[in-house]
Parts: sequence; structure tokens; C-alpha cells
Amino acid sequence: MEHTVRTARALEHVRVAIVVANEGVEEVELLQLWRAVVNAGGRAEVVATLPGFVETMHHLDRGDRFPVDQVTDWAREEDYDAAVLPGGVVNPDRLRTDAAAVDFLMAIFEAGKPVAAICHGPLTLVDGDLLAGRTVTSSPSIRSDLRNARAHWVDESVVVCRRGINTLVTGRRSRDLPAFCECLTEEFGRVDTLV
Repeated sequence: MEHTVRTARALEHVRVAIVVANEGVEEVELLQLWRAVVNAGGRAEVVATLPGFVETMHHLDRGDRFPVDQVTDWAREEDYDAAVLPGGVVNPDRLRTDAAAVDFLMAIFEAGKPVAAICHGPLTLVDGDLLAGRTVTSSPSIRSDLRNARAHWVDESVVVCRRGINTLVTGRRSRDLPAFCECLTEEFGRVDTLV
């Protein structure tokens, strides 16, 4: 019981940006990551490249639509304590071409704030040159991309890398979400907030 109470409040006063493109994010990843933050007492906000809605995917099939809370053009690092990058095959490819999204993520890293990315999500971090020297995992289909970005890729369900300017939590795929969510909740719970 005590563990449940602690977990429910682990992210109290922590504001998390869930950074996505408006199309192509894997629905189960978006929803479970959002719920993990909220269930731990944090505030999760969907930050997308355009206002309106995010259209999700169930692998190759269209999923539901979810409202956007903030756009990357207006997102500021100082307004968030951490960031999360869900996967989906199309999502990171579109997100990495949005200069405002890459700049926002670079600012989060430079401020020493934790970032978590799962499945294809780490691909967005390549364009900000944010993976050099970091140990990461991901969908095996992008391991060469991450290695080419000078990351050390490993085939594990979840990896926490503290070698760098911030803590980076990476997860392999959707079926690793339970372990990934538990790990990011623990790591984000270490955030020193201003509140």
C-alpha cells in the first residue's frame, strides 16, 4: 500500500512534454506513456508540430485522434521538467524534420532534464546530435541509424543512460511499455522542480 501511494505521487509537480508529430504516432505508446505520467501524479501535455489533433496508428491502421496541448513552435524548455518521445514508424521521421521540435529537445537536453524515448522514438534525437556516446535501445529496425549517430545500441527492453548531460531512458518496443513506464516514472521522479 505504501508503494502505491508513493508511486501515485512520484511525479507530483512534474510537467512532462510528450513530443509527437501530428500523424503516425503509435496509439498504445502515446496513451500508456500519458497514463504513466498522470497516474504517477504528473502533468502530461501532448506537444505536436501543428495545432489541432494528433492522428494515431495501430501499427499500419489508423487509430484515434487526440487533442494537442501545445505546438513545438511555442514550446519552451523552461515550461517542462522532462520529455517523452513515443514511437510509430512515421512519427519520428516527421518529427525530426520539424526544426522547432529538434530545437526544443536540444534545449531540454542542454538543461540537464531527463528524456525518455521508445521504439522508433530515439530516431528524432539523431538530428539534434543528442545520442553520441550514449547507450540506447530501440526498435531493432533503427539500430544502424542510432549507431551511425555514434550511440552504443544494445538489445535490451529498457536502458537508462546517465553518461551525458542528462538522463536518457530508452525502450525497445511496445511490448516493453510496462517496464519502460515504470523506469521513466522512477527517473522523472528524481527531477528537482521549482515548486
